[in-house]
Amino acid sequence: MSKKRRARMPTKGKINIARRTLKNTGYSENGASYGKASMAGWDVVRSSPTSDIITNLGTLRARSADLTMGAPIASSAINTSRTNVIGVGLSVSPKPKYSVLGITAKDAEQWARMVKNEFDVWASSKFCDIFKKNNFYDMQDIAYMSYLVDGDSFAAFKYRTPQPGMPYALRIQLFEGSRVCNPGTQGVISSVSPWMVIVQNPNNGNHIIDGVEVDVDGAVVAYWVCNKYLYDPTNMTQLPEWVRVESFSPQTGQPNILQIGHDERPEQYRGVPYLAPVLESLKQVSRYTSAELTAAIIKAYFTVFFSEEVPNTGGAFPLNEGIKPRDKITLDPDKFELGPGSMNVLPPGYKVTSMDPQRSLSTFEPFTQALIKEIGAALEIPYEVLIKSFNSSYTASRAALLQAGSNFKMRRTWFARDFCQPVFEAWLAEAITIGRIKAPGFFDDPLIHNAWCNTDWYGPVMGVLDPIKEVQGAALRVQYGISTREKETAEMTGTSWDENVERLAIEKQTMQRLGLPLETAVVPSSDRSENEQNGEMNKT
Repeated sequence: MSKKRRARMPTKGKINIARRTLKNTGYSENGASYGKASMAGWDVVRSSPTSDIITNLGTLRARSADLTMGAPIASSAINTSRTNVIGVGLSVSPKPKYSVLGITAKDAEQWARMVKNEFDVWASSKFCDIFKKNNFYDMQDIAYMSYLVDGDSFAAFKYRTPQPGMPYALRIQLFEGSRVCNPGTQGVISSVSPWMVIVQNPNNGNHIIDGVEVDVDGAVVAYWVCNKYLYDPTNMTQLPEWVRVESFSPQTGQPNILQIGHDERPEQYRGVPYLAPVLESLKQVSRYTSAELTAAIIKAYFTVFFSEEVPNTGGAFPLNEGIKPRDKITLDPDKFELGPGSMNVLPPGYKVTSMDPQRSLSTFEPFTQALIKEIGAALEIPYEVLIKSFNSSYTASRAALLQAGSNFKMRRTWFARDFCQPVFEAWLAEAITIGRIKAPGFFDDPLIHNAWCNTDWYGPVMGVLDPIKEVQGAALRVQYGISTREKETAEMTGTSWDENVERLAIEKQTMQRLGLPLETAVVPSSDRSENEQNGEMNKT
């Protein structure tokens, strides 16, 4: 009999699926690894912008304000940004799109000049402020500083009866971001409870996210503004009340309130303080600096100790006073004060030990410099600009200025979009309504409206290390159509090209009348080496 052969699976290359170890791929073995010792303890969770930001916003604001008021590096970061972005205030340069409006370039230029002068009537007066304390240019400074420290700031449009010498009714009210909060919030000092971040408007069912009311689409429809700061020990008798301010007027579609800030994430409704990423580093640098300063002060006092080798049986300290009793600071019998140039004789059994006043700070400066460079990099303010020290080469110093200038121009554009331009458009609408400015079709067609409202905003000029080279570069940009004389003049000197040209014509006539030479000798730019320029910088 033949035996039936049973089918067998091949043993060669057999895979034991039960014992096979699955390998993770991609970031699982790198940035997302929990198996590496260096990454095992790094357990964080990224949540929604509301959870990540608003629940910590009170603490971030308080710490940001505290560092701004008390830490030199933090104050420098805030003030440097304010000075270079806002300066004495952004100036408007109307640029009506004459091709869209069907007018000539000359007519557009004349209209722009008239509007600029008319706007300055309102902007340079304190009547533009609801509190009658600041003009529009000073209010820019306040709004921008509040935005940097708190993460966002707010401005409300209000209208009051025109005053003598002020034909406009438009007024601006500034208030800090902490006054925009959920109705019913009580005395918030630091972080907000997660259960209080989002509440519901009982009248329409909308969600209110830390004072910002949004509809079902997530669009901002209103802001809830408290009549006082929730934590204000000087105003404890006034009960908090909230006012609901609609974001846009239903009749005109124009904003009723402005939120000045810059979002970093989608669905973000409140801003983050400018110093938030570097708060810990700034605080540690401040602590380290204070500790070193205190230690240096203590060591600076010449201190002596009296050592007693044998017991003193007399009870009293066996030394004559170093200064007269009337000049003593303390009457403590155990304290011995030294007088200038005083000499004394120690009795047998006593000796004087002095404390070494020397202190080594060899590691302080390089260590703090490294930390400040990291802080400056995070804030996009180079180290040289942040501490106002240009000891590097000409090329490095100029690169630092250019890098900082890019950040300042970007923030200036943001601020002009959020605050300056909406205010200008609200003012222009009123000026046209009361007949002080003529702009046909302004209220009829959005395209025409935008064409009349088109503007440029100019602020403080960036510092230059070699004015001759900068002027030559500006002249070449104008020559090749890369820029305009007006733009270059505004960015380099902060003045108006039109006004400069007109003034030059007047000066030319005056010089001709007095028989003075018209041309002034100007030393041409030489091809100096970088070493020569660095030598000049070191001398200064």
